[in-house]
Amino acid sequence: MGDTTVTPPGGRAEAVRRPVAAGPGPGPLGRFRRPRTPRLWFEVLLIAVSYWTYSLVRNAVPEQRDQALRNADWIWQVEHHLGIAVEQTVNHAVNSVGWLIVGMNYYYATLHFVVTLGVLVWLYRSHPGRYAATRLALFATTVVALAGYYLYPLAPPRLMTGGDFIDTVLVHQTWGSMASGDLKHMSNQYAAMPSMHIGWSLWCGLTIFFLARVPWVRVLGLLYPALTLLVIVATANHFWLDAVGGVLCLAFGFTVARLWYGALPYALPRRVPGSARDDAGDGGDDTARRTRVATGRAA
Repeated sequence: MGDTTVTPPGGRAEAVRRPVAAGPGPGPLGRFRRPRTPRLWFEVLLIAVSYWTYSLVRNAVPEQRDQALRNADWIWQVEHHLGIAVEQTVNHAVNSVGWLIVGMNYYYATLHFVVTLGVLVWLYRSHPGRYAATRLALFATTVVALAGYYLYPLAPPRLMTGGDFIDTVLVHQTWGSMASGDLKHMSNQYAAMPSMHIGWSLWCGLTIFFLARVPWVRVLGLLYPALTLLVIVATANHFWLDAVGGVLCLAFGFTVARLWYGALPYALPRRVPGSARDDAGDGGDDTARRTRVATGRAA
């Protein structure tokens, strides 16, 4: 609220209270950042440069083959101890169904990028007020994953010595995967922990679930990371625990966005307040969505 001096005709001046636009309050980083209307040229450039940098850094990390194989053996032993070492069984079972494993190979090689970019475009067009915060969560997730690749080199199951895993891309000669075949020399083969297939797919799934209005689309949002988990295991590209690493990275990403913007990305207004695209009709929808995100209950 702000004070305004009003002088009625024939009367004395009085101070009245008038509403002003709510702004971010003080937080752990001083003042919370205000969401801004995203600019298309900047976002395209930022995503392109960021992905180029991510690929450059990830592939510049020393492969450390011997250490990566030792770490894979240790992970495999831990999973046996926990009773969750079923990756080999899943890998062999799915590989026995030709059309299914071929489809999963292409899923692994393509949807990781296609769906993530699609969700970013949807956010930019339909949720500009939430776009920057949600994008920050994704970027922070990816940055901390790079630290994992450097600090903990890990061979995927398909490269383990004596693991009896099937490299499904090599066996079925499918294209597109940077993990096997002719393209394997262009990508660090020992950067399996954490799994960004899980980090990115869960980011997509949560974004769709909390922001989509159509119920069946929200259900698809939840199914996408679940199916991705099955794919990364069936194709022998990751252990279950790699997926846990991806979830932890995503939790870090959302924490960064929460500290920077003062709220979880999905609880921010759909439109940027005061912008030309501000949609006054979204108030009720935003209030309900913020309540749902804050309480952790699905509407």
